Amino acid sequence: MILLPGLDKQMSRIKAYLLENEPQAGEKLLVAGSASEKIAMHLSEKFSLECSLIVEDYESQLNANMLIETKDKILVSLMEFDNTDFAKDHFDYIYAQASVSSTKRNKIIKEFKRILKVSGIFSVGEITTLQKECPPFVKNIFDSSSMLPLFHDELSNYYTERGFEVVEEVDLTSTLHIYFNKNRAMLDVQYEEMSKDEKIYYKKLINKISHETNAYLRHGADKFIGFKSLILRKK
Repeated sequence: MILLPGLDKQMSRIKAYLLENEPQAGEKLLVAGSASEKIAMHLSEKFSLECSLIVEDYESQLNANMLIETKDKILVSLMEFDNTDFAKDHFDYIYAQASVSSTKRNKIIKEFKRILKVSGIFSVGEITTLQKECPPFVKNIFDSSSMLPLFHDELSNYYTERGFEVVEEVDLTSTLHIYFNKNRAMLDVQYEEMSKDEKIYYKKLINKISHETNAYLRHGADKFIGFKSLILRKK
């Protein structure tokens, strides 16, 4: 299972699209985001795509390099999503799952559009707000992760206004309960296995994950937080 909002569902949708449209071997795929190694490995192998994976922090780069074997031939790089090193019109496909819903979204999407070929495909999954006004405890969750989610029903308009055609739009909000439950179970197991020093070192991160999980599962944040997957074509 892919432990990101949207779980395996977003990748399933782009797989169905690619199976129907038969990409050419050697076409270029960019996967952007931490914890996306399985996505990069599966899509590149399944469709014989030349794949690059970019992350924005050093720890994610280390984790990716440990998980991806040499035989997978995936280039892992540390880059700011809004300022990559890639040439214009470089990629045939870009995949981003829960990795662009940030305060830098406008710059990121502008950069992704620059490096995507005309008629190229962009599979994007975004955290959204289910209501236009969210209570302070939900806003605090977003602020702590530098997130700036768009209103659920306005997400597709955001992309069409920026020169993309919507090929498919799927509401994946229902995956979030499973995602947060899995997160909590995994955190409980990992916490028990940590040394005393590790618990001190990761205390802030552990508290953040625990707070977000409890807010969603127990305190009503599920009424305000959604997730939507889009398949877009660059015009």
